Amino acid sequence: MLRRFLPILVLYAFGAQLAAQEPYHEPSPAIARVLDAAPTPLVVVSPDGSKLLLVERQGLPPIAEVAAPELRLAGDRVNPRTNTLSRAQTFTALIVQPIGRGETRRLQIPWHARVGNVMWSPDGRQVGFTLVEETGMSLWVGDPLTGEVRLLAGPVLNGAFGNPCQWLPSGSGFVCSKIPPGRAAAPAVPQVPVGPVIQESDARSAPNATYEDLLQNPVDEALFEHYFTSQLALIPLSGPEKMIGTPGIHSDVSVSPDGRYLLVETVHRPYSYLVPYQRFPLRAEVWDLSGAVLKQVSDRGLQENLPRSTDAVSPGPRGIRWRGDTPATLVWVEAQDGGNPATAATIRDRVVMLDAPFTGAPTTLADLEFRSRGVFWSRADQAIVNEGWTRTRKSRSWVVDPSHPGSPRKLWEYSSEDRYADPGRFLTRPDGRGALVTTKDGRFAFLAGAGASPEGDRPFLDRLDLSTGKSIRLLRSEAPFYEEPVGLLDPEDGKVLTRRESVNEPPNYFIRDLRKSGAAQLVQLTRFTDPAPEFAGVTKQLLTYSRPDGIQLSATLYLPARYDKNKGPLPFFIWAYPQEFRSSQAASQVIGSPYRFTRPSGASHLFLLLQGYGVLDGPTMPIVGEGDKEPNDTYVEQLVASATAAVNKIVAMGVADPKRIGVGGHSYGAFMTANLLAHSSLFRAGIARSGAYNRTLTPFGFQNEDRSYWEAEEMYNRMSPFNYADKIKEPLLLIHGMADDNSGTFPIQSERMYAALKGNGAKVRLVLLPAEAHGYRARESVGHTLYEMVTWLDRYVKASGAVMTP
Repeated sequence: MLRRFLPILVLYAFGAQLAAQEPYHEPSPAIARVLDAAPTPLVVVSPDGSKLLLVERQGLPPIAEVAAPELRLAGDRVNPRTNTLSRAQTFTALIVQPIGRGETRRLQIPWHARVGNVMWSPDGRQVGFTLVEETGMSLWVGDPLTGEVRLLAGPVLNGAFGNPCQWLPSGSGFVCSKIPPGRAAAPAVPQVPVGPVIQESDARSAPNATYEDLLQNPVDEALFEHYFTSQLALIPLSGPEKMIGTPGIHSDVSVSPDGRYLLVETVHRPYSYLVPYQRFPLRAEVWDLSGAVLKQVSDRGLQENLPRSTDAVSPGPRGIRWRGDTPATLVWVEAQDGGNPATAATIRDRVVMLDAPFTGAPTTLADLEFRSRGVFWSRADQAIVNEGWTRTRKSRSWVVDPSHPGSPRKLWEYSSEDRYADPGRFLTRPDGRGALVTTKDGRFAFLAGAGASPEGDRPFLDRLDLSTGKSIRLLRSEAPFYEEPVGLLDPEDGKVLTRRESVNEPPNYFIRDLRKSGAAQLVQLTRFTDPAPEFAGVTKQLLTYSRPDGIQLSATLYLPARYDKNKGPLPFFIWAYPQEFRSSQAASQVIGSPYRFTRPSGASHLFLLLQGYGVLDGPTMPIVGEGDKEPNDTYVEQLVASATAAVNKIVAMGVADPKRIGVGGHSYGAFMTANLLAHSSLFRAGIARSGAYNRTLTPFGFQNEDRSYWEAEEMYNRMSPFNYADKIKEPLLLIHGMADDNSGTFPIQSERMYAALKGNGAKVRLVLLPAEAHGYRARESVGHTLYEMVTWLDRYVKASGAVMTP
């Protein structure tokens, strides 16, 4: 079961064909310096709004860490030594900074471990965190005032499903998932096969996506049960632990707001070799803190036969949660159309509630024409119910009275793809239960949003009168800054925590006092510095332009430091990702902001700015299908039209040499890149990373395409650049992680595309990165990827004409 990774494979196609193994290559020193710089800390606000927790991150991990042994089971990846997710981010330090008066404290993290999950206590007086050690995950608690930490549970936590612990609402301790006491050794992988692996269909349709990392045989099933089975435990801040119930594959556990009950979701057999564990049979129960089962809410069967549609859901109770503003009320959704969008129905979803002690019948909170998109809780007589339909992009919100349901009042209705009309997201309390941040009387809630507009994104904060639906704008980002609300420190006093940046100033956190004016409004809390000063001279501009059918497009233009337009146009690189739309109006909206502080990280294409290239970043590539028309039926034509408009814009500005422009993208952007090389002559070369190129290998849909290959054979074939490999004459660099975990982008997609191009005499190069998933993490892999990108473009784009010295 454990995979053994080969050294990096680099396949050449320069003249004679040969294959070779090489060591990792380093990018230029300027790029390497940025890659090795310490990343800016993350910031987490305490629930009481009195402190910031600065979470310091490690830089890019070494390949030895990324390539460590892992088990790929039921759609997940587990480190067998630590029983944790093998690719979860970890942190190096925790620093508590008071928002008002007080001293900054660094929690005394043991040197031998890395921080896994970080959890403020409900009252903000303590910090809980897990540590990933050599042999497992442990639980600790830290005092923000002194910096002292203490161990609550040794390295026996089970992190296979993510964070294994959560605070009790009282702040007196945690409920955690632990490795069952006395667990036997892991099942051995037989060296000799015991027989064939057989699957059989019973003639019922099962149109599933092409998932990665699925169970493959009975040994995988046994390993899944071994590593994912946990024992729940109550771990107090003081006193002995208490075991809760019996071991099981408990995929999700949540404590009721009053701390008296647990909602426990448990995966059970029969398993599947077609779908990940999220679609295995799942039993949802309410337990008390002794582990006694008080109520079985549902026992959902195996979900191999759901319709392949973005609006398809499982029949029976789903989305079971605790109501956020009451002691112990369950809320869930039940499809009234069997979960099948093709079934005619006036009511699609019903949202129901059930109060403790969970012995009565559930009551209906709302009947919805579309699919439920969640509930925000305000008070006993007020909640916000959201619904939407992906196919039409319709989105609605209703004000309902949970104490007397039956007469909802529409709050708003808009298209989910209409960024200009987006009312924003409700600010909620930091416990994750969906309870709104409101004024003390419950009359006003608060909304924060991106503030998309024709001049670019301008984040905002609104105060919404829930009784009338009218809002007042409290804050809107003003040029030359990009300032986004992070949260309200106190809904009554007008103090807002914001994150503020400009083109030349890195993001930092401020308190903005809305009751004051001028400079007195702002108090700076953090003083993060520029992590990549090498980019300080880069210039940035938000562009708008149109394609021939009238759809307006937008992009962000970057030019290298010290570029002088009088010395002639630059070699250029365009990096993009297509998106489907149901209206030309939505497709024409501007995306981005001219006031963001932009610094590259990872294998970013923006590093090319240090090598003398101009970059057009994120030019919109809308694929529009209005009315009964399907967007992808004219995918190629619209894609080429958008790319042509982007090229024409930068050439007309005099900054880009039309004979020296390359194109690239990641994932669906890689698919785009291959299509542009196959169907246009706009570009000198392409770079395609971790893409899929043959849509017949994803026959039950991809991206937002619901139709199967057998329903739209012509479209699948037309959109597959693999079918046009003989038309690709420009050099194409293919890069792919050998451990890709993304649905549909198996490494074989790049391998077969390489073979097709090679067979047709194209200039092509395939680089397979050992141990890397869909995104690349290891320092060696990232550095090598950038080396490959720069080398490729220098050879086939920059070398086509005069070269600007960076």
